[in-house]
Amino acid sequence: MKKILFIVGSLRKESFNKKLAGEAERMLNGRATVEYLDYSDVPIMNQDIEFPAPEAVTRVRARVAEADAIWIFSPEYNYSYPSSLKNLIDWLSRPLVAGDRKTPLAINDKKVALSGAGGASATAKCREKLAELLKLPYIHADVMAEPQTGIQLNKEAWTEGRVILTDAQKEQLRLQVDAFLEYIG
Repeated sequence: MKKILFIVGSLRKESFNKKLAGEAERMLNGRATVEYLDYSDVPIMNQDIEFPAPEAVTRVRARVAEADAIWIFSPEYNYSYPSSLKNLIDWLSRPLVAGDRKTPLAINDKKVALSGAGGASATAKCREKLAELLKLPYIHADVMAEPQTGIQLNKEAWTEGRVILTDAQKEQLRLQVDAFLEYIG
């Protein structure tokens, strides 16, 4: 059974995207193993502390390397991705040994799916910019272009914290689940 590592772009405990990830996890039940990456303790990327890598960075690199695939669920902040998610990707894109750009990184060639729940744009710009970032030559992740899931959140999410997916949104996510399982083989 394939192991999929879920990365939620919001560190908020009651994150809407964590709730969307939970729905995807339920749809994957019995077809893949799902784990969530906790990267809340990863420090801000700083070359002064890059070598040796902080323990939290070593841990997240190992979790990414062990996974067969990654699924990112991210909100959109100012038409882009959250800084905490960018920081994680910055650490994953750095060499493991100073000056060594030949040794593969944990994220290289990793199959990635993108989804997001947010406002009126349904995280379109975030997903577009994440795909662009992940495809950079030194990161070189294998991003599944389509289908992606972009959810425009319901009123109750903003007022009560309850994410209620419509039947059409559930079907959109279900199609992505099936496509991603096929994509990762």
